[in-house]
Amino acid sequence: MTSFSFDRALRFGDCDPSGIAYFPSYLNILNGVVEDFWARIGFPWPELITVRKIGTPTVHLTCDFSRPSMFGDRLTFNLHISRVGGSSLHLEHVVSGANGMRWRARQILAATSLVDHHAIPWPDDIRTALVGHVSVGEGTEAAPA
Repeated sequence: MTSFSFDRALRFGDCDPSGIAYFPSYLNILNGVVEDFWARIGFPWPELITVRKIGTPTVHLTCDFSRPSMFGDRLTFNLHISRVGGSSLHLEHVVSGANGMRWRARQILAATSLVDHHAIPWPDDIRTALVGHVSVGEGTEAAPA
């Protein structure tokens, strides 16, 4: 199973006044993880956005929070590709800390043209990279190329 792992400490600005992770900050961190994922597979956002004019907006997101994280906690964000569609990308995230899972999310991104803001099929080079990292397991499926 292909997985991408990113570690990050929970910073002061990520927390509410009580020192517990503020969930909107979690989503901002998750967006940074997705940006790092694209760079890791060879398609950094500056290239996709400014040169190739391809956007990858989130079109669906569900989150389940199981326990709080506190200021200073070291978190591991694991990202798995569960499905690559014609213009969609299905991601599964599991966020863990020293004492186990903190939260999980399912996210669907869409390939879009930044010229006309409509969905587009994944270009062949991007599709090949994505399909090469699909995790097939419980609750996941690989779409035909």
